[in-house]
Amino acid sequence: MDGCSFMSFPLFRVRHVAIAALIASTVGPLAGQAPVSAPAAPPASDLRRLGPDIVLAASDCTAAKIGTSIEPSAIGESVRSVTLTTAWVEAANSVPSHCRVDGVMAPVDTSTTSRSINFRVVLPATWNRRAVQLGGGGMNGVIPNLTGGAPGQMPLLARGFVAYGSDSGHQIAFGPGRRSGGPPPSAAPGSTSDDWTLNEEAIANLGYAQLKKTHDAAIAIIQRAYGERPRFNYFVGTSQGGREALTVAQRYAADYDGISANVPIVGFSTLMLAPELIRIKEKPLANWVTPAKVNAIRGEFMRQCDALDGITDGVINNYMACRAIFDLTQGDKNRQPWAAKRCPNNVDPSPTDTSANACLTNGQIATLELTYSRYRFATSLANGVRSFGMWVPNTDPSGSGLILPARFKGQEGAPPEAPAHSHLGVLGVTGFLMKNLSANPLDYVEGGAFDRRRQELSRILDSTNPDFSAFQKRGGKMIVTIGTNDTLASPGAQLDFYQSILDRMGRANVDRFARLFVMPQTGHGLSGTNYTVDGTGKAIPSQPIPNSFDQVGLLFDWVENMRAPGMSVKVTAGEKSLPLCSYPAYPRYQNGPPAAASSYECAVVSPR
Repeated sequence: MDGCSFMSFPLFRVRHVAIAALIASTVGPLAGQAPVSAPAAPPASDLRRLGPDIVLAASDCTAAKIGTSIEPSAIGESVRSVTLTTAWVEAANSVPSHCRVDGVMAPVDTSTTSRSINFRVVLPATWNRRAVQLGGGGMNGVIPNLTGGAPGQMPLLARGFVAYGSDSGHQIAFGPGRRSGGPPPSAAPGSTSDDWTLNEEAIANLGYAQLKKTHDAAIAIIQRAYGERPRFNYFVGTSQGGREALTVAQRYAADYDGISANVPIVGFSTLMLAPELIRIKEKPLANWVTPAKVNAIRGEFMRQCDALDGITDGVINNYMACRAIFDLTQGDKNRQPWAAKRCPNNVDPSPTDTSANACLTNGQIATLELTYSRYRFATSLANGVRSFGMWVPNTDPSGSGLILPARFKGQEGAPPEAPAHSHLGVLGVTGFLMKNLSANPLDYVEGGAFDRRRQELSRILDSTNPDFSAFQKRGGKMIVTIGTNDTLASPGAQLDFYQSILDRMGRANVDRFARLFVMPQTGHGLSGTNYTVDGTGKAIPSQPIPNSFDQVGLLFDWVENMRAPGMSVKVTAGEKSLPLCSYPAYPRYQNGPPAAASSYECAVVSPR
């Protein structure tokens, strides 16, 4: 998996992920919709220019010109002070010459749990009057790499963009192998402690405030360095950065012209809790889904869903119809999608059987029903959200710790020395929610003592607001892409969020400013392969699922040249290609050899 897991153990860190860039083209409109032209995305040099580039010299990269501070009144969210340090960086290792400005924003709160925001702005020697804010990853804690890019692709700094970002208001120590792209950020002694999760200002910074603070500081620095503001300002983010991308469009619409969001963590407050919900369901030993059952689970997903897209090829393209089979919160509530795998008389004759023929006990099925059905809240969270989408059928059912080989403190059968369950987002449960870093996260009870706090955190952390009308009215454009094999984020929550946008704003309005793409059977890095056993039980070779397209290039062209992407675009993997369809459409196989792009078209399944 690319990046890190909210459910893996021990704790890992997520790096910023940039989308791969290849030429994109139109495949076809959704059924019942007029075609939307989508010429190949041009390189940055072909985008509409607004005057000549501005040149910045080393002599301009000084404290005398940039300054050593910014007045707090210039920052749209409250800070106590902003201090700056400036350094000129000569070209090296394909990174062009640039002025690097490191900044520290002191929190208003002066308690021991408060943290500063460390941010950075890199200003190219030759500026094209554009800027991009880069999002973070995981739980953040480190400034994203502002000078790099996807393998084989020209970084935005090298294309003439100012790039900026922050650690979001807390710090994670990386040691000798740290990957933040420069010197360690300024941080007070002991600031890598987890007690920042008990601080309300630090939580609000992570949720939204640091995005505005960093933006406003960066704009002030750009103005000082070049004598003008950016003509176009973008936000590009993946995972946590994808949530941040949606957040700035929702909260600070006037600040951005274009938003690129990949695999966004939409219901952040619940995603941190969701792994605990599974482990809580598994408190009885009888409910424990062991790793031995992985092949049986994905084999059943394949058996019932592989052919739903018109071909049996080890790929679940028709994600909506497949989800409808296994999500017991929709459709006939008396149906039993796991009936074919149920152990006779609820007795597993071979608990260690790892084959696709292994059976599942009633308790194990109950846990799987929780994992693959919408989770209903006791009380509505922010924006009226009543449920969390959890996961959709996939070929990696144990990915990101959804299935684990151990028992944890508070579970039946756990040894006396068993640790508490842990994962990347667990601090959002013990710290943010329970306000006790020593608490056992498995003590959570839905609708219990933490219910009011759940609502508070949802308002701070979740990017579930479906109303992008302010962003649309100011001319903003947005491209979002998710993958249904993503076991780190929640594809179910993402799909429900897509639907909420359509319900709130209407399809026609959404299509004018946004593309909501779904890449079936790809994971958190938007890559994937077919399963090596198809829905009929036949072994087939593994091949990559087409996933490459220039999302950022399409966004730039839409914003600056007013050339809208098609409602579907072509994604490639070598000589293979598929249409990348807008929700709720999926690639349906028609006629001809499977390798031919003309064999697939975007078909619509009515959302349920």
